[in-house]
Amino acid sequence: MPVTLSVVTGADVLTRTDDLIAVPVYAGPSPSAEALRLADALDIDLESFLAKEKAKGEPGEFHAFPSLGRLPAGGLLLVGMGERAALDAAAYRKAGAQLARRSGSAETVATTISAGAPAEHRVAFAEGLGLAAYKFTAYKSDPKPATLRAVTVLDTRPAPEVDAAVRRAAIRVDATSLARDLVNTPSLEKTPEWLAIQASAAAKRSGLRFDVLGPDQLVAQGFGGIVAVGQGSTRGPRLITLAHEPAGAKRHVVLIGKGITFDSGGLSLKPNDGMVTMKTDMSGGAAVIAALEAVARLQLPVRVTGLVAAAENMISGSATRHSDVIRHYGGRTVEVLNTDAEGRLVLADALAYADAELAPDYMVDLATLTGAMPVALGRKCAGLFANDDRLADALLAASSAAGESMWRMPLIEDYRSDLDSEVADLRNIGHGKKQGGAITAALFLREFVGKRRWAHLDIAGPARADGDDDELTKGGTGYGVRTLLSWLETVR
Repeated sequence: MPVTLSVVTGADVLTRTDDLIAVPVYAGPSPSAEALRLADALDIDLESFLAKEKAKGEPGEFHAFPSLGRLPAGGLLLVGMGERAALDAAAYRKAGAQLARRSGSAETVATTISAGAPAEHRVAFAEGLGLAAYKFTAYKSDPKPATLRAVTVLDTRPAPEVDAAVRRAAIRVDATSLARDLVNTPSLEKTPEWLAIQASAAAKRSGLRFDVLGPDQLVAQGFGGIVAVGQGSTRGPRLITLAHEPAGAKRHVVLIGKGITFDSGGLSLKPNDGMVTMKTDMSGGAAVIAALEAVARLQLPVRVTGLVAAAENMISGSATRHSDVIRHYGGRTVEVLNTDAEGRLVLADALAYADAELAPDYMVDLATLTGAMPVALGRKCAGLFANDDRLADALLAASSAAGESMWRMPLIEDYRSDLDSEVADLRNIGHGKKQGGAITAALFLREFVGKRRWAHLDIAGPARADGDDDELTKGGTGYGVRTLLSWLETVR
């Protein structure tokens, strides 16, 4: 059950009956006025206590006290925030996440942490809180949901933008949680057809237009890349379309997600350890589905089409072989020299289709595309490739606002020749002479975007987490959902 966040104005922190009261302490340490009042009610010399504990008021610091009947509330939690003058969205996001993790057995919490803060800081606090409280328990026979169920922000004055910020945060948390649910679902259940059913359900909930192409339609319409990747599986591929089409929209954005519901590597079989996490190889597609639902709920005034190229990359007598040549949507041919470089094959079809049929102003694709990307940037940072500087700058700004780390990578023209094939227009992997596997993968995708303004997000690192860390939870992270929403809010 998700945590409910509400705002109350005019309430006295000393009269709250919640299980826990959480108040800020700033660097110094410098307790907030509420912290001093509550400590005084508990007969605690707070300044002496903080000095004895060598507290600094830094992010991640916590000090808990039982109320012992001296307050209506069950206990007091002091939350380190860092420098008061330097507080930013990241500090509030971390505070929200840590509060969710440190609330113990409390079911209800009242807090003054984000009271009076700018709207973006309120959103960050609420997102950190909601995302850190996420749990995936669908396959637990005796699920133990998170204890925390309600947080109340005690604000100083009513303001319409406060309610709007809380609502916006809730939608963003819901969307990220949906993406996480899709990613964390095991591939025994998560087929391309299943993913299309989930997208259809999202469309019905939010009023999106939905369409899907099945195996026979993909063959008939020339989606050779999606067909080739999926033909080794008994569970056929799909091309999923979701569309938000508000009246009067001046810009059209196409979001494209890699939707490989399980990746064995095909005949280029992965080792066992490499396959364990491959139920998450559709993280880009999950982000697109979740972002589209949130776009509709937020009623953003931009036309957005989401395409998810979904397939299962398996081994069988019908699987694509090495040196096979496939023909993509639009006619470009590709020599397949590694069947584990399959994500670019399904994305190429979707990109070519979007360019030829949808006339977008911008195309952005997301994919857990290459093992080279986390080698370069680690597990918390995505690689951004783009053929347009303004689009790249806008996405970088959005990622910073969303708290999803991203770094722009180069499209090195000298590496393009590595994709030349002797028998087809392209080969699906480089010759290996120049290395830079993430760059050559991006250059491959660029061949299918025409003259459109395009960006590619290689999210192979941050799409999954090995453990809980601030707002991230172990498993699928839902990376990219909030960045896309922050960017789409600026597109006009």
